Amino acid sequence: METQSAKAAKYDRLYEQIKTYVQTTPDIWARLATMEAVLHHKMQTFFWTGVYALVDGELIVRSYQGPVACQKLRAHTGVCWAAIDSGETVIVPDVEQFPGHIACDSRSKSEIVIPIRNREGQVFACLDVDSDKPGAFDAEDEAGLKKILALLYS
Repeated sequence: METQSAKAAKYDRLYEQIKTYVQTTPDIWARLATMEAVLHHKMQTFFWTGVYALVDGELIVRSYQGPVACQKLRAHTGVCWAAIDSGETVIVPDVEQFPGHIACDSRSKSEIVIPIRNREGQVFACLDVDSDKPGAFDAEDEAGLKKILALLYS
C-alpha cells in the first residue's frame, strides 16, 4: 500500500474542515471565500489565494486573501486566462518564464490556477494561488485543490 505524502494528508484534513464550514450555505461565493481563507491560512506556501470570475467577458477579482490584487486581468493574457481559455489547470513553477505573466505582486514566484465550472460544466471562474517560493505547486496541489473545489456543489 502506498503511503500518503504529508501534503496530500494535509489537503485531506483541510477538505474535511472546509466540508463542515460550507454546509451552512449553498451560496457559491460564500463557499469560495471560506475555501480561500482556510487554504491561505493553513498552507504555508500560499502567498496569495483568490478567485477571478468571468463577468461580461472580463476576469474580475471576486474575493481573496493576501496582498492587494489586480482588480481586472488583461484579456487572454497571463496564467488565469490560460486556465480559463484551456479549461485546464495551469501550474507555473517560475512566473518569470511564463509568457504574458501578469505581475500583480512582484513577490509572486510560482502559481497554480484551476478553472471552476458551474453545474453544467461551463468555466465561470478560476481559483488562483500564488507562492513567494519558486516551484511551490505540483500534481498533489492540483488534486487536493480540485477535491476541495468539488465541495462547491456538495
